[in-house]
Amino acid sequence: MLRIRHRFPRGGPLIVVLAVMGLLGGAQARAAELQVFAAASLADVMKKMAVLYEKDAPDDLQWNFAGSNVLARQIQEGAPADVFISADEAKMNMLQQAGLLVDSTRQNLLGNTLVVVVSADSSLVIDSAKSLNQSAIKRIALADPRAVPAGMYAKNYLEKVGVWESVKDRVVPTENVRAALAVVESGDAEVGLVYQTDAATAPTVKIAMEISGKEAPEILYPMAVIKNSKNPDAARTFLQFLQSEPARDLFKQAGFLIRK
Repeated sequence: MLRIRHRFPRGGPLIVVLAVMGLLGGAQARAAELQVFAAASLADVMKKMAVLYEKDAPDDLQWNFAGSNVLARQIQEGAPADVFISADEAKMNMLQQAGLLVDSTRQNLLGNTLVVVVSADSSLVIDSAKSLNQSAIKRIALADPRAVPAGMYAKNYLEKVGVWESVKDRVVPTENVRAALAVVESGDAEVGLVYQTDAATAPTVKIAMEISGKEAPEILYPMAVIKNSKNPDAARTFLQFLQSEPARDLFKQAGFLIRK
């Protein structure tokens, strides 16, 4: 049985708890209660992943979805985490340098692509980063470019192509990439820069431009077991599952790039 609970604390991360129950030897068994801290952009696909995982594993998966910067800070402050899946390498590097990871378990799981989105009924034409300078664009939604990976990727890209200085005063910073998408969905920004996988979840927006070429950022999602994990064996098993063919198929369906 799969139970899903949503909490939206004011000013805090989106917490989605998935309790996965399995059968072992014909009797209901609760093995490990696994605390998985994962980037907000993984929320939708991981709900589906939990359903797949429960077929063979008796563990209870509890998910904490938020910006990778928020999750890394929580882990540094002692939050009980077993697995961390970040949307960038910098946050994972920070935890590794602090001695908080089981180093042998760290590996890159996925990749992603940045896109420019507008509302589904928008008439804006965006065929290059310079198009963001048009007068019709009053607000540009980004995950906070000072701390959140998606926003940092977007800022770095805009700096590389020489556009950041002309658009920075119109940027609406948000706590994570899903929040940036929501700002465009609500009409509070004409444009947003988000991950392709997030854009695919929102029928009220459309992709105006995919960011590609040599200036495009390489977006990687590393994962690792946390050194203070109370369930290190179960955590390792879960990471192995995420690299299985059924799991990779789900990631591909959601638009993620598979990193070997």
